Amino acid sequence: MRLINRQPARPARVALGALPFLLAILAYAIGSAIRRAENPADKLLPSFEAIATAFSNMAFVADRRTGDYLLWVDTFASLERLAIGMAIAALLALVLGLLIGVLPIGRALFSPFVSAFSLIPPITVLPILFIVLGLGEAAKIGLVVVGTAPLMIRALGQAILDIPREQIVKAETLGASTWQMTMRVILPQLWPHLVRAVRLGLVPAWIFLISAEAIASTEGLGYRIFLVRRYLAMDVIIPYVLWITLLAYAIDRALALLSKRLFGWAHLAGESL
Repeated sequence: MRLINRQPARPARVALGALPFLLAILAYAIGSAIRRAENPADKLLPSFEAIATAFSNMAFVADRRTGDYLLWVDTFASLERLAIGMAIAALLALVLGLLIGVLPIGRALFSPFVSAFSLIPPITVLPILFIVLGLGEAAKIGLVVVGTAPLMIRALGQAILDIPREQIVKAETLGASTWQMTMRVILPQLWPHLVRAVRLGLVPAWIFLISAEAIASTEGLGYRIFLVRRYLAMDVIIPYVLWITLLAYAIDRALALLSKRLFGWAHLAGESL
């Protein structure tokens, strides 16, 4: 049997998926042990015990100055900005994606601008956002929107154009108006693509959110990482990075399960990530 047709059993799939993580943990443990053997006060690769202690302190010990549990305050602040930014980006993507994909006039009007705007590195827009919107929440949320909406718009517009033309022709033959075709033919098929676009948009959204928080913020996961970096506090930075990774993975899996539950028909063609 060719390798391309050889499907691993579920236990083997779980073991193979866990193997890279175990190798990464082992490599870190060896590197940390070597560095701490040479210098017990080494901060670059702290021990697992030091990482666990720092994480516990951030999560379950109130800050002496503010009385807050910093991990949860930072998490809530970042997730709130991320949720608002992605919601705005998804709404823009849905509206403009429909205009571009359904209406030739809308495609001629918006497609060149969206294509050009999507090529601008969003991080270069951050100073402009800070000048125009100030250093508050609006600029951070705005960067998430600017960094994710254009690509999501293009993805949804292309998804509409990929709908078989025969479906549109049949709807026209039955006398459907443009609005009826949009609501009954196009939009039902667009929802899973919107969820997929949001999932893909979450990757750059986290990058831009952390960048914005690092530059101008008083709370947030990115703010905390860049605050403690001046003290070389890797025992705080590493668990925060792992926590962000866990949050991102949980959100992605939740969206994937939601898509399969609501739009199972869109996942029948084969495997999905």
